[in-house]
Amino acid sequence: MTQSQAFAAKSSTALLADPIYREHDTGPGHPERPERYDAVIDALEAAGLVAALDHIPIRAATEDELALVHTRPYIQLAAREIRAGARELSTGDTTVSARSLDVALNATGGVLNAVDHVMTGQSRNAFCAVRPPGHHARPAQGMGFCIFNSIAVAARYAQRKHGIAKVMIVDWDVHHGNGTQDTFYEDGSVFFFSTHQSPWYPGTGPATETGAGAGKNCTMNRPFAAGAGRAQIVGAFQEDLRRAADAFRPELILISAGFDSRLGDPLGGFRLSDQDFSDLTATMLEVAGKHAGGRLVSILEGGYSLDGLASAAAAHVRALIGGSA
Repeated sequence: MTQSQAFAAKSSTALLADPIYREHDTGPGHPERPERYDAVIDALEAAGLVAALDHIPIRAATEDELALVHTRPYIQLAAREIRAGARELSTGDTTVSARSLDVALNATGGVLNAVDHVMTGQSRNAFCAVRPPGHHARPAQGMGFCIFNSIAVAARYAQRKHGIAKVMIVDWDVHHGNGTQDTFYEDGSVFFFSTHQSPWYPGTGPATETGAGAGKNCTMNRPFAAGAGRAQIVGAFQEDLRRAADAFRPELILISAGFDSRLGDPLGGFRLSDQDFSDLTATMLEVAGKHAGGRLVSILEGGYSLDGLASAAAAHVRALIGGSA
């Protein structure tokens, strides 16, 4: 039995990946560059993992699907500006290019296909190797490197199409997922858990932000100073996140998988190792198995050291399949 056959025999994990995700051109010197996609896919192929994965097709998200989270004026503004040749969205610091709208639509639409794939039992879990990232995009604002908030749309889509009552979104990116938090802060049907560097971009996510109204106590932020590593971050997941999940009892787990929290990333000061990402993944699989029938969809966010992104993403996917780092 080959390594790939051995992995395939252990579990059912699906991959969303397509060369279209290279076509969002951020220009020379930008850290969120097309080579990030290549680094992830090349690493998965080198590890013998790609052949072990079911493959999810891409599609473009519709305006109605985006409007589950984003305002229609923002959706239309982003489309208009990109089509007019803008190099940056007027809503903030989001670099775009001629193909960025198509790429972003297919990132979100592909993630929705991944939700369908997992919810219909075609695979137990899925990893979405998409770009651009999405967790900074707010309902009416592109921000950071993000145009549309794919993970937030995925949560709403799972609720609307598949009747999921409670979704848990966890975010281990080094940057706080402010757009995701804003979307669900007063909701109550989506629990948002984040570990992130603080103080750091975008300057949000103190531990005192815990939700409001119907969403009170459905946001849990664990900010840490630069230099934090396994003890703080993996510890927060194994202790605080597990307890929160036991209380909330989610029916679907979504991960904002940012690998810029790895040691050596140029845009972060955390010190996680590949083994730490494997252990974080194992914790989330445990939570998904306990509460959500194993249903889990992971979506690539940050990670800007090509070598670090490659090895951490491979460790993550290997753990999703059922191997080890």
